[in-house]
Amino acid sequence: MGVYSMLVGLSVMAVGEPVPHGTHNMMSGGIVIGPMVMGRDVTVELPAAVPSALNGLHAGTSQFVGRGAILRELLDLLAPGAAGSTVVQVSAVAGLAGVGKTELALQAAHQALARGWFPGGALMVDLHGYEPEPKRLESGQALSGLLRALCVPDEHIPPGVQDRERLYRAILAEYAAQGRRILVVIDNASSGNQAAPLLPGAGAAIVTSRHTLADLDGRLLDLDVLSAPEAVDLLDRLLRLKRGDADTRVADDPGQARRLVEFCSGLPLAVAIVAALLAAQPAKPLARMAADLAAEHARPAELRYEQTAVRAAFDLSYGNLDDAQGRLFRLLTVNPGPEVSTEAAAILSGLEERPARRLLEELARAHLIEPAGVYGRWRMHDLVRLYASDLGEANAGQDDRMGARARLLEYYLTTSWNASSHLNPTITDPAAHGFGYQEQALAWLDAELPNLVAACRTGAELTPFAGMVMARSLGHYLVRRRRFEEWVELATLAVHASRRLSDRHAECKALGDLGAALMNARRFTEAITTCRDAVALCRETGDRRGEGMALGNMAQALREMRQPEEAMIACRDADVIFRETGFRREEGLALATLGGVLLQSRQFEEAVVACRDAAAILRETGDRDNEGTALVNLGLALVETHRFEEAVAACRDAIAIFRDTGNRHGEVLPLTNLGVALQELGRHEEAVTTHQDTVAMYRETDDRDGEGRALAHLGRALARSQRYEEAVTTCRDAVEILRETGDRHNEGLALTGLGVALHETHRLEEAITTTRVAVTILREVGDRHHEGWALINLGLDLMDARRFTEGIDACLDATAIFRETGDRDNEGTALANLRLVLGKMVRPGDTDPTSAFSP
Repeated sequence: MGVYSMLVGLSVMAVGEPVPHGTHNMMSGGIVIGPMVMGRDVTVELPAAVPSALNGLHAGTSQFVGRGAILRELLDLLAPGAAGSTVVQVSAVAGLAGVGKTELALQAAHQALARGWFPGGALMVDLHGYEPEPKRLESGQALSGLLRALCVPDEHIPPGVQDRERLYRAILAEYAAQGRRILVVIDNASSGNQAAPLLPGAGAAIVTSRHTLADLDGRLLDLDVLSAPEAVDLLDRLLRLKRGDADTRVADDPGQARRLVEFCSGLPLAVAIVAALLAAQPAKPLARMAADLAAEHARPAELRYEQTAVRAAFDLSYGNLDDAQGRLFRLLTVNPGPEVSTEAAAILSGLEERPARRLLEELARAHLIEPAGVYGRWRMHDLVRLYASDLGEANAGQDDRMGARARLLEYYLTTSWNASSHLNPTITDPAAHGFGYQEQALAWLDAELPNLVAACRTGAELTPFAGMVMARSLGHYLVRRRRFEEWVELATLAVHASRRLSDRHAECKALGDLGAALMNARRFTEAITTCRDAVALCRETGDRRGEGMALGNMAQALREMRQPEEAMIACRDADVIFRETGFRREEGLALATLGGVLLQSRQFEEAVVACRDAAAILRETGDRDNEGTALVNLGLALVETHRFEEAVAACRDAIAIFRDTGNRHGEVLPLTNLGVALQELGRHEEAVTTHQDTVAMYRETDDRDGEGRALAHLGRALARSQRYEEAVTTCRDAVEILRETGDRHNEGLALTGLGVALHETHRLEEAITTTRVAVTILREVGDRHHEGWALINLGLDLMDARRFTEGIDACLDATAIFRETGDRDNEGTALANLRLVLGKMVRPGDTDPTSAFSP
């Protein structure tokens, strides 16, 4: 390439282009940038060629992981023909500081060059857009550097920015015209205005920024953090790169490696710093490194190696915020949960919603926060949150951080109460409290639950009364969504808060809630103890309603523990209290619980009466959900009294109620009983379909224990439909789930059904082993009735296996159980099977037409 300066002016022309006169000079072999000399005879002596910077890209790292999809997308945009010949292909890659934007751009650039897409090479400039002056490059400075990289000498670089821009684009266009397209990589632009003058007139460009540069005419790509497996892979690769394959610390301790990258929150910069720290100390265990990072408040400071630090990277982004943006950025960490809504951000900042939304969107464009899945909700990367929290504490006074926290807690307290009122049957006009429809209220509670739980924790520490009230107000919602562990946590917080306030009446209510939560979480022993404490305290304080409610919850827990006599006493005591005090709705609840206890005690006619009365009272008092629950128990009691058509009607009424109230999980319970009633009516295929629907609904609501119980019912229905192989598979699945959830009683029932299905598929030894386990479990949990039936089935299994003596023993044990429990009908069934086994011993050639059966 030649540079000529004999005439004034600057020309850009293709070499070898003929001049339309008889005398001309011919030059070839390059693009001439500079004045041209025309004459009859010219002798030119060229200086040594000035090397261009078109092959001066930084090398990409060999340890590039986890970016396959976005790298492919970026390469698709750079490929020849991806845009028309007159369109500049611009890809703007944005993301959090330290997320790997530059590395992605380098990887894409090197691959594009290797594929021959840019024969002219590549130019790269780092604008240092987030650095203070003088390191930060303005457009004019950057253009000067790019022109020098294109071999334009200083004396021919125009003084004006627009002239530089025109010359820069003209040179790149000439390269493109000659089939030598150039790729331009513009790194660390702080704005579209800073990057726009550097875009080529023809060709392609990759721009990286911590901001989303939506003002550029190009494709926007957002780069996210690494997943945990990808971050572990990166850590392992970096250590092996620095220390060789002998460094096996990641492979040797994958648990601690996972913990380390979780502390890094998937940020590649943080992982690289950890790798550097570990490589510098090859004997340092990963566990020790993890311990160094475990303290949240110290983590940003620990993530530093020499001049590379996570905090320093964040400082540059933070330094570009104005005062209003910076204040909101700091205050967002007042929100105790993982996400914040625009409305909540406006509340805590003391702004109207419109200016708060504008500031949030500006912070999102700067990638200091990010949208949280749906518009109007925002979250921070974990390390950014720690960084912002430190800044917030340092600026607490000027930001009014305490005032912000108080406003936010009040907002969560008030709004959660308003939303929960739609689920509280004692509130007659919930729409008057701010949410017009139950669906709206539930949607708000679903979205805000993590924040509300975290706010209860914060409130319990800083404002015990607010924390206690919020925890109690969420009870109805947590029951509806079956979030029992959260209910246990919040009820426990409420108990502690009431004790800190020395409020005995509030403690009564909180203990009652905790007992109910523990019972629903299937922590029955703890529930019974807590309910007894609540009963004692309510008696001391004269809280009759609280005493009755605690007795009712205790009765349910006692029933689950298979202690029906004590449960019966508690139920009747609760019923007496509510009758005396005139709490009509609570009387209905006590009767519904009594109906369940009577069912367990096999007092079926009394159960029918109690459940009918409960349903009538709850209908009268407007408690639709609990009316549905009473009808569920009624349906089961009617099945046991062989009034199957009435049972079907009761179950369908309950289903209709739960559908009307939107209680998806409640709908499952009567569906199960409906399947049982249909089965007893001989409508086996309908029963199978109903139980299949039940299984699907439990899966939909993520109720593993319910799914296990539903599968057990489905298995029995399949066996009754003579679909024995399907029954075996289904019952096995039920047993596995119920064992996993620790539901011993229903595991025993599922094993009984599995034993029956195995018997019918002639796997007698498996059936015998399975049914023996069922007998043991049912004996352990105190279910004498089903233990007796399992023994009857075991007797039939042993008889068909020609193990007659053992079969006789099983039938005798079953007979003894039913005699002991006063169950004359089933005692007769056990004796009939005993006679059958004895008859087989005498006439071993006879064939028995009777199949094993388990109710």
